[in-house]
Amino acid sequence: MTGAKTLSPQEVRDILNTDNKEIVELCKRASILPKKNNKGQTYFSYDEVKHLRAIQQKNLPVTAPSNASAVASILTSIKSMESSLSDKIAKVIDEKLEGMDEVVVELIRCKTDNETLKQKIIDLNKEIYQLKNDLNSYKHIGLGLYKKKERHVWE
Repeated sequence: MTGAKTLSPQEVRDILNTDNKEIVELCKRASILPKKNNKGQTYFSYDEVKHLRAIQQKNLPVTAPSNASAVASILTSIKSMESSLSDKIAKVIDEKLEGMDEVVVELIRCKTDNETLKQKIIDLNKEIYQLKNDLNSYKHIGLGLYKKKERHVWE
């Protein structure tokens, strides 16, 4: 084919399956200056596009491994961040729970004290009941004197 056939930037983008930025980069590598027609529109010759495609294809094997290494690098970075975050979270949780053992021991002690006090209240209520019964067994006879009533035990 001859170099007379011209292609618009849109056609070049479609042929190379790329964007304008990469076309500009390929033109720099190939030392190709896009031409403009009398209306100021940019165009490329068919031969220039063939040359751009050849340069683009030479670059594909080079960029593919770098993309793979970039992905591997990103994955390594993510794993490192994940590990770092896990360690930091574990440290914070450990610090927060550090005093919990003492709190649990104190709660158990308080519960034991509470049960002891409840039993004392029960014992004191029994004693009060007995003392009231003893008090009620005395009859006032005057002049500040009291006489103990006889209790009948029918039990």
